[in-house]
Amino acid sequence: MSRFYNSLIVFFLYCLVSGFKPFPERVTVVIPQQSHVRIRFGAEKLVAALQKAGYQAEITSSAAFKKGQRYIIAGLQGDNILQKTTKGWPAAGDTAYGKEGFAIRSSGNTIAISGSAASGVLYGCMELADRIQAVGVLPAAIHVTDKPQMVLRGACVGLQKPYYLPGRTVYEYPYTPETFPWLYDKQLWISYLDSMVANRMNSLYLWNGHPFASLVKLKDYPYAVEVDEATFKKNEEIYRFLTTEADKRGIWVIQMFYNIIVSKPFAEYHHMKTQDRERPIIPVIADYTRKSIAAFVEKYPNVGLMVALGEAMEGVGNDDIEWFTKTIIPGVKDGLKLLGKTEEPPIVLRAHDTDAPEVMKAATPLYKNLYTEAKYNGEALTTYQPRGPWAELHRTLSKAAPVQIENVHILANLEPFRYGSADFIQKSVQAMHSVHNGNALHLYPESSYWDWPYAADSATPRLLQIERDWLWYKEWARYAWNCNRSREAEVAYWSGLLGGQFGANAAAGKSILTAYEEAGEIAPKLLRRFGITDGNRQTLTLGMFMNQLINPFRFGLFTLLYNSEGPEGEMLIEYAEKEWKQEKHMGETPVDIIQQVIAHGEKAVQAIDAAALAVSSNKAEFARIKNDMYCYRALANCFAEKAQAALWVLRYKYSKQLSDLDSALPHLEKSVVYYSTLADITKGAYRYANSMQTAQRKIPIGGDNGKNKTWVELLPFYQKELAVFKHNIDSLRHPVAVAAGAGKKPLLEAANVTVLSKTEGTYAFAVGQQMFSDTMSVIKNYAPELVSLTGLRFNKAQQMKEGTTITFTTEQPVQLLVGFFNKKGPGMLGEPELETNASANDYGQAETKIANGIVITGFPAVNVHSYSFKPGTHTLVLGKGAVMVLGFVKEGQLVKAYDAGLVPGVTKLELDWLFE
Repeated sequence: MSRFYNSLIVFFLYCLVSGFKPFPERVTVVIPQQSHVRIRFGAEKLVAALQKAGYQAEITSSAAFKKGQRYIIAGLQGDNILQKTTKGWPAAGDTAYGKEGFAIRSSGNTIAISGSAASGVLYGCMELADRIQAVGVLPAAIHVTDKPQMVLRGACVGLQKPYYLPGRTVYEYPYTPETFPWLYDKQLWISYLDSMVANRMNSLYLWNGHPFASLVKLKDYPYAVEVDEATFKKNEEIYRFLTTEADKRGIWVIQMFYNIIVSKPFAEYHHMKTQDRERPIIPVIADYTRKSIAAFVEKYPNVGLMVALGEAMEGVGNDDIEWFTKTIIPGVKDGLKLLGKTEEPPIVLRAHDTDAPEVMKAATPLYKNLYTEAKYNGEALTTYQPRGPWAELHRTLSKAAPVQIENVHILANLEPFRYGSADFIQKSVQAMHSVHNGNALHLYPESSYWDWPYAADSATPRLLQIERDWLWYKEWARYAWNCNRSREAEVAYWSGLLGGQFGANAAAGKSILTAYEEAGEIAPKLLRRFGITDGNRQTLTLGMFMNQLINPFRFGLFTLLYNSEGPEGEMLIEYAEKEWKQEKHMGETPVDIIQQVIAHGEKAVQAIDAAALAVSSNKAEFARIKNDMYCYRALANCFAEKAQAALWVLRYKYSKQLSDLDSALPHLEKSVVYYSTLADITKGAYRYANSMQTAQRKIPIGGDNGKNKTWVELLPFYQKELAVFKHNIDSLRHPVAVAAGAGKKPLLEAANVTVLSKTEGTYAFAVGQQMFSDTMSVIKNYAPELVSLTGLRFNKAQQMKEGTTITFTTEQPVQLLVGFFNKKGPGMLGEPELETNASANDYGQAETKIANGIVITGFPAVNVHSYSFKPGTHTLVLGKGAVMVLGFVKEGQLVKAYDAGLVPGVTKLELDWLFE
């Protein structure tokens, strides 16, 4: 008998130490009958957490309370069972929960979870479940109230691809199993939605150019459907499944679409393009779009709509206002009428490439429930100190709408390396509130947006973004809920979380966090001080060429990057000029950033190395994180050396001293060594750097047809750049006699083209020639190589009102040269800009071919762009605004871009040739 009792004592001691409960305690979760699906879902998550902790748990709707037994009551504040249970309890405190706030209180053996709406009860259940999971037991006493700061906390999934589908262009991706096999994977969606609700995210944005032709059929346009009948039924099923499962978790699905895009079958039936930025609004497209929206609203009444007015249609002007007020809003209203509803669901107006404040002024009287959305740092992450005109736009939008959504978009400067700086992200969300006055978050994947659901890592099987980048999603979501958490507590929280993920202690977790936060400063600082653009035409981690550093305007510098998306500071070209003139520097300088990113890279590597010995689980993923930190260090050192070389080259612009180029050389050599290291350590780690693998990507080099997307591919270009620089320094040191005129640009040879459309005559390139038929402006100066061209004269007022159309026939490949004024002004057509116009390089027109090539009276200097055409008859439609049509030349003459330098008062010395 003693042996039995001894064994029993040992057994109970084991249970005490291990946490195993030999006789599970019973916990009953009580929810009211007819509870909302979200309350039931939350109760199920709570029961699962209790069972995992060793409790015997179940859900019931009518419990006869037994003395000594434990209960959890979850429901709305007004539910009878909740009111009866908590009668006489101490007050909950703040009861202004909003739709998503909650209170968790206890008295004796009973815990009550209440909210004013179903989502609040859901989040209360999730909060209690998290606490049980963290400590392994149901708390004996608890009193918690909480609510989110952001109204919407959303993530997005792009139904788009890294490449164009055959016969289609940007954003045109029908919903099919062939293109998006993952779309029909229900278990994947469940995993994703579960991760969203775990992070308290409440909105899911689906991005696509024209989703309607995959989801609805129209009686008047039966030929517009883009998918076969079997696929159409699959789309209906998965869409209903997704929206139903999302609703259980308090997640609002929002379908985004671009304007104006029509389906490919519709376009072919009507003999038109699927999208044409300069196309005017025509009745058949407006009718088709309005009816598509109405059918969608009727069929999927719980799905929201986000409208991108710009990019695929000409953005700023009356067209976008007319389209929104006369097509989009009426389409939504038609759908509501078909449903018999009067309550207006929110429509999200995306501010990209449109005058959103003016659109809101026109639309608000017609439709009250409008939300606005704008990019936080463009298509990158650059700062938690936003300012300038971009910040002012956000503040203006926040006054115009009850919900202003801050969109963390594309992240072209971060991909593909992991990013997890809790400090940077927390400060960014604080800036969304305090600087932008935003109250909602729309979060893009950290990298590989175009390749959803996969990450760029070379791992087999492929890593999923939601698993690889769990930290990214969790950090943004945590601070969208509450961005005012203390820094000390947050360091402890993330350190514990990261330590636990890798089977290490909190000290090792803190080292991992330190590595993330040090590395997390590198890409933002590099882009905001050295970059060309905040858009996805630049892949920062692939590096930059010297000419992009020393002559950024040649590559279409996007000025918002410097006047809005970082603290006040100087570009390389500004710093070099001030140094030469011995002027005082202002704000954040290139030299500051050079020093800082080197230090960040070293600290990141030191921190991740310090954590390595303590790692006991998930070792493969830790190795990938460690490799990313080494990648960031190599990237930082490469940029730092190259920027230092650029400063010496820019000094040469003023000094004309060969010794300055000699000083630049060792820095450029070191940058190539660091880039070679980056190529080596990414070779087996990543499939690509950039997930957008089309001609839209331009910096550092074109990404046409999926080329030039890895560091190994780019290394020879940088090695060649270094070799050319060495050669040209040697040529300067040992000049040889050249024939007179050898340095002149060859004359451009005009092409024989028949112009079929109406013009106001032609003009020759000569001083005093009139450029427009209705102004007295004349040519004052021009690049001599243009002298053989014949320009087409247009009426400037008509260009501003209607745009410019040129129809012509050619029997040979040609380039049409178009002159854009290099400073934006009223009535002037802006240069092709991939930041706002995805079709801005369809004819190879995005890059300036001759900068400052023409000077005319009364206008800024003119930059020359070229549009390429094959033999045949063509029509080019340019947007509204004054622009110069300079004439046609034979294809292949404008190979290298350059600056003609016809700007009075500017120090002119052509430096690009040193590297080309």
